[in-house]
Amino acid sequence: MTATHDVVIIGGGLVGASLAIALEGSGLDVAMVEAAPAAAMPAVFDERNLSFAEATVNALTRLGVMQRLRAPTGAIARIHVSRRGDFGRVLMQAADHGRTAFGQVVVARDFGEALEARLAEVQGLVRHRGTRFTGFAADAGGCRVLDLAGAGPSQLRARLVVAADGAASGVRDALGIEASRHDYRQVLLVARLRAARAPDGTAYERLGDDGPTALLPRGDRAWGLVHGVAAEHAPGVQALDDAGFLARVQDAFGWRVGRLLSVGPRSAYPAVAVRAATTTAARAVLVGNAAQSIHPVGAQGFNLGLRDALVLAELLVAAARQGADPGDADLLSAYAGRRREDRARTLDFSHGLARLSSNPEHGASLLRSAGLVALAALPGLQAGVAGGAMGYRGDVPDACRAGAVR
Repeated sequence: MTATHDVVIIGGGLVGASLAIALEGSGLDVAMVEAAPAAAMPAVFDERNLSFAEATVNALTRLGVMQRLRAPTGAIARIHVSRRGDFGRVLMQAADHGRTAFGQVVVARDFGEALEARLAEVQGLVRHRGTRFTGFAADAGGCRVLDLAGAGPSQLRARLVVAADGAASGVRDALGIEASRHDYRQVLLVARLRAARAPDGTAYERLGDDGPTALLPRGDRAWGLVHGVAAEHAPGVQALDDAGFLARVQDAFGWRVGRLLSVGPRSAYPAVAVRAATTTAARAVLVGNAAQSIHPVGAQGFNLGLRDALVLAELLVAAARQGADPGDADLLSAYAGRRREDRARTLDFSHGLARLSSNPEHGASLLRSAGLVALAALPGLQAGVAGGAMGYRGDVPDACRAGAVR
């Protein structure tokens, strides 16, 4: 017989796994469909350096995930922003905003292992691993019927389907939800880097015509590098030996951390933004990259997706306490309403910054320079930017506020 669940999460990556943990103890019957087999980690848990906003750190601590990280995190005590060829710079200090850090830098692989350790403790969660969503069958009895392929069952029934299956979401396509796509024509090269100066808590973002070059302070005394290159130049840059690559990054970034000494294996990711026209459908909701994927400038992607998951969890837990239907249309409408401001403001901020920062025209340079000067000089303006960087934008989920931990 086809099993029926209250909630079926499609995707076991960063956001899907976090949602499953957030629903622990809710009384809901939750299942998660994961493409990766039990012996493997999802591809998203690689050597990328994730910048967790303070709100994200708070939430993941309350969910018992941060405590299971095995590698040390890197605190972001300062944020330094500049652009090659423009005057002006911004240096934001966490201490000026009553914080010891704006957030933490975490390696994606370590985060994945911590999530897996925490998921193994979640009582009642049904995990269908090595299983892929292939489409919807005819709905029946107040449920959606999911067609699956792989090691798990061939079908499941769900009162609510949560699409957490990434930017190329098969669930989103099966629901008929349109999505706009913007290709920034940039490729982001990610690596672990060592320099003459070890990290001191400063996160650097050096903007340029081809995209950002960011150095993030990791917890292992190395820097997490993100280096943007024009898409047409990416194959040549990827083919450089370590010495040639370091020379290119040094030229783009400058000498703020001294000479760049060594670099580890490099991974490449195209910079493409995807934005779903709506985040809900009948008995279905999109979260994380399935709802929106954004340019990494400003490091808000996962932080935004986690807030999707946490707001949805809040609403589902409250509904479960009242014995309400988790796929109720009013609940999904409430979810969309609560996420509207944060989603719109974060997407607009990321897209605007990506477009403006890489525009080489003289008028754009003057505008950027004036903006950097104003941001550096006006505490009120800086406070708003800092609040957004720390994850406090719009209707903030309760879990994002500092409080009791597990």
